[in-house]
Amino acid sequence: MVKSLGIIGLSEGNGHPFSYSSIINGYSPEGLQDSGWPGIYEYVRRRHASEFGINGWTITHAWTQYPESTKKLCAACRIANGLSDYRDMLGAVDAVIIARDDFENHFEMSRSFLEHGLPVFIDKPLSVEIPELRQFKPYLEKGQLMSCSGMRFARELDEPRADLAAYGKIKLIRGAIVLSWEKYGIHLLDAVFGMTPAHAVSIRMQGSGHASATIRLDDGVLLQIDAMGECARTFHLDVYGTLRSGSFDIFDNFSMFRRMLWEFTESIRTGHPAIPPERTLEIMSVLIAGRISQAEDREVFLNEISI
Repeated sequence: MVKSLGIIGLSEGNGHPFSYSSIINGYSPEGLQDSGWPGIYEYVRRRHASEFGINGWTITHAWTQYPESTKKLCAACRIANGLSDYRDMLGAVDAVIIARDDFENHFEMSRSFLEHGLPVFIDKPLSVEIPELRQFKPYLEKGQLMSCSGMRFARELDEPRADLAAYGKIKLIRGAIVLSWEKYGIHLLDAVFGMTPAHAVSIRMQGSGHASATIRLDDGVLLQIDAMGECARTFHLDVYGTLRSGSFDIFDNFSMFRRMLWEFTESIRTGHPAIPPERTLEIMSVLIAGRISQAEDREVFLNEISI
């Protein structure tokens, strides 16, 4: 039985609707080449045919706020129904992907689907508003809602995820990434908290020409994340331990997105959250605490954030 997905986009600079839809549905080479996302076309066209398709799901309905973009998305990714109102997906699909990173709109766009019992995936970050996170919380807890960065599943981090103990006592984890703390810091937070069981204790944003966060973990490890703003493409993580160190450049978007989408559909099948709900909320709390630290120029403790 074919299971039907709806996809909602776009946000500025974010081509995830095209990436996700290509992975699930396959793609039209001509349509994707003409979509306006040449980087996505380049990495998608290099993948083997066996890597497309996710657990019998098909994206059947699409909406973006721009009719021409919706048309291009449908043509590129073989989506049968382009809509003029995303709410028309209610009653027409089995689950929804909100493939936008403009967190300011996540709650309003997802609310009707969640209230009607549909499983929903929301692109990172879920929200940085505590009242919204409190309303999202029960849906996370019952496995109806999933939100994360694909870097939680990056193949380049398979080795430390599988055997972090081989590094000995971890001294420092350090990462650098492009653009802003709120929209891109979460990439590395998800990457790190996907491989260590440690929890964040506090965060201090440092004054510099970019957003620089020092996060203290409850196992004594320092986590340093630099969101570099406008710079050359950078998705990098270093792990320093007493027995081993590792340096990782993360670049395989296709694999991380495919794994993430597989996890979402598997959570629908099993009814169990793909990511512990408290972990998702902890990462959002780190983003919020970072905001406060920037505004108040102080170290902010995670126990100050109550969700």
